[in-house]
Amino acid sequence: MKILVPLAEGFEEIEAVAIIDVLRRAGLSTTSASLAGNPVRGSHAIPVTADEPLDGLQPGDFGAIVLPGGMPGSDNLKKSDTVISFIQSIHRRGGITAALCAAPMVLGHAGVLAGKKATCFPGFEGMMTGATPTGAPVEVDGTVITARGPGCAIPFALALVEALAGKTIMKELRSAMQVYWL
Repeated sequence: MKILVPLAEGFEEIEAVAIIDVLRRAGLSTTSASLAGNPVRGSHAIPVTADEPLDGLQPGDFGAIVLPGGMPGSDNLKKSDTVISFIQSIHRRGGITAALCAAPMVLGHAGVLAGKKATCFPGFEGMMTGATPTGAPVEVDGTVITARGPGCAIPFALALVEALAGKTIMKELRSAMQVYWL
C-alpha cells in the first residue's frame, strides 16, 4: 500500500518529517507531494523538498493519506480541491485518512469525520465537522487516525504503522527508536 503525505506551504515541520521518517523506517511506501512546487516552506521557514508534485499523482494509487498540521499549512490543504478529492477517494475505498494538529479540520471539511471520534490541536475542535472531539493525544476510530500536535507526532506515526503494517512491526520499530513512553 502506498501512503501520500501532501505538503502545503506553512506545514508543521516536526509533524511532516516525523510521519515520513517513521513510515519509511517501517518499510512503508511513502510519497511526499507538494501542492505548489519545491521546496515547500514550513511554518518555521524550514524548506523541505517533496518527492513529487501532487497534481502529477492519482488518488487510486494510494491507500492512505496523512496530513501534517501547522498553520497556514492546514488552511492551504483545506483550500485545495485536489487534496479534498484525494481524501474522499481514499476514504470511499476504505483507506486510512489521517491528520494531526490543525489538519483534522481538513478531514472534517472533506466529510470523512461524520460519526467518528477525533482529536486535534486545542481550539480547532469546532472545525472537525461531524466528529466527536476527545482531546486524546492520538485517536484511532476505524480508518480515521488523528492526533493533537507536534509533541504527538511520533505516537501518531506509530499508530499509523500499527494500522498499516501491524502491531508486531510497530512494537519492533518503537523499540528500535527507543520510544519508551508508549
